[in-house]
Amino acid sequence: MLQYTLVLISCIYAAEASSCIFREFENGTVCVCNATYCDTIPVYETPSNGSYLRYTSSGDDVRLSRTLGDFTNETTSDGAVILLQRNVTYQSIQGFGGAFTDAATINIKSLSKAAQANLLTSYFAKEGIRYNIGRVPIAGTDFSTRNYTYDDNDGDVSLENFSLADEDFDYKIPLMLEALEINEELRFLASSWTAPPWMKTNADYVNGYLKEEYYQVYADYLIKFLDAYYDQGLEMWAITTGNEPNNGITSNCTITSMSMTMNETATWLASNFGPALAKSKHNKTLILSLDDQRSFLMTYLKDMFENELAKNYTDGVAIHWYDDKTTNASVLTEFHDSYPEPFLLMDEASVLIWAAVGELSLGSWSTGEKYINDIFENLENWVTGWMDWNIALNKDSEPNWTSGFRAQSPIIVNPDDDEFYKQPLFYAIAHFSRFIPRNSVRLELTQTSSSLRSLAFETPENETVIVVYNNQTLDQRVIIRDTEKGDIEVELTGGSIHTILYK
Repeated sequence: MLQYTLVLISCIYAAEASSCIFREFENGTVCVCNATYCDTIPVYETPSNGSYLRYTSSGDDVRLSRTLGDFTNETTSDGAVILLQRNVTYQSIQGFGGAFTDAATINIKSLSKAAQANLLTSYFAKEGIRYNIGRVPIAGTDFSTRNYTYDDNDGDVSLENFSLADEDFDYKIPLMLEALEINEELRFLASSWTAPPWMKTNADYVNGYLKEEYYQVYADYLIKFLDAYYDQGLEMWAITTGNEPNNGITSNCTITSMSMTMNETATWLASNFGPALAKSKHNKTLILSLDDQRSFLMTYLKDMFENELAKNYTDGVAIHWYDDKTTNASVLTEFHDSYPEPFLLMDEASVLIWAAVGELSLGSWSTGEKYINDIFENLENWVTGWMDWNIALNKDSEPNWTSGFRAQSPIIVNPDDDEFYKQPLFYAIAHFSRFIPRNSVRLELTQTSSSLRSLAFETPENETVIVVYNNQTLDQRVIIRDTEKGDIEVELTGGSIHTILYK
C-alpha cells in the first residue's frame, strides 16, 4: 500500500492504515463487509488548537486514511496555493444520499440481519458516510421486478382501490425506518415514474402522456401515497413533479416513464397538485420540479415558470447527470442567477453500462473519479446536494425488468456469501457526505493550479471543511492558506482526494 507523507515544520504524523479488508477484481479493489466485520470511519473531535484532520482516498488502495497535522506560518517549499476567503459565501447545503429502489432494498434484504445492519450503518451512521437524504420511488421503476402502480384498476377515478404494494411493506418501508432510526436527520424525497396506465394516452407503463381529464385524479393519487407512507411513520420532506418527463418526448424510451412537457407540468402543478398538496396535511412537503437532465434547465423551466402559480409552488429543481457531457455546468449558475429562489438538487447519478457491452467494472477507481468530478462540478455551480441512484445492487445489476443496461452502485451485494462490497464510488461520495452536514455554507476558494479541484465549507458547528482532489496522474505539493489559521502543506498523489477538517 502506498503511504502518504505529510510534510510539516513542527512534526510529522504517519498516515494511518485503512481498516478496509481489500479484495481485488480485474479492474480494481473493493472493501469487503459481512455480518461480523465492516470498515468504519471513527468519530474524532475536530481539532481547534492549530491542528487539523485529513482523510485521504486514492486508487492505491487507500480508503479514508486519517492523518493529524499542524498548521504552519513558515511554508518551506513551492507548490500550488489554495486560498480560503471566508468573506465570500455561496449556497447552503441540503445534503447527500441515494435511492431506496425496489432493486436496492431487495438486494439488502437478501443478506442476513447482521450484514444488513452493517450495510445501513455504512450509509447512515456517524461512523459511516452519514447519508441524510433518501429518494423513494412512488411504485415501480425500471429497477423493479415488474411494472406496477398503486392503482392498476381501470377507471378507478375515486382511487378506492389504491394500495401500497408488497415491495413497500416487505422491502422499502422496513429499511427506510431502520435508516431513519440510525440517522434521525434523514429526509425522504419521493418521485413518481408514471401514473397508472389507465390515466395515460397510451394506456401503458412506458411513455404516453397524462390525460388532462385525469390531472386532478393523479394529484390525488400522489397525495394518497404521501398519506400511506405517513401512516407507516415516514413523512416526505419533498416530492418531485415526476421522474424524467422528457424521456418519451426526446427519445424512444423503454423504461417506466410518463411524458409531460413543461407547459403541461406547469398547468397541472398550478391547478391541481400544488393546491391539493397545500390543502393536505403534507403542506410542508416541498415540491421539486424538472427531475430530469440539466440540459432542460433553461429552456424547459423557462416555459414552466411563465406560469406564475407553478413558479410559486416550486421550492426547488431536481436534476440528473446522464447528459452532463453535452451541457456545460455553467448552465447551473445561469439558472441560479436567473431564478435564485428555488434551490438546485442533483437527485440521480449512476454509471451505466449497456448490457451488450460487458460486466460491471468492480473496484474501478476511475469510475469513482467520475463521481468525484461530478460532485465538484455541481457544488461549484450552486447545487445544494448530490444523490446517487440505487444504494445497493448485485453484480448483475439486478433486479431490473428492462435488462437493457447495467448500473453501478456504491455497494454491491453478494448474498451467496452473505457479504457486500464497498466500491470506490462509495468512498468518492464519502469525502463529501460524511463531513459536510446539512446547512453547511460553501466558502470562496481561489487556486493557482488548474489540475486541482477544491471546495470549502463552514459547518453549523463552525468547523471548516476543505475537499481537494488532484485530478492529474502526477503528485502535487499543495499549500492551503487560511489567513486566520496559517498554512496547511501537503503532498497529494495523483488521482487522490482529501478532506481536511479543523475548527
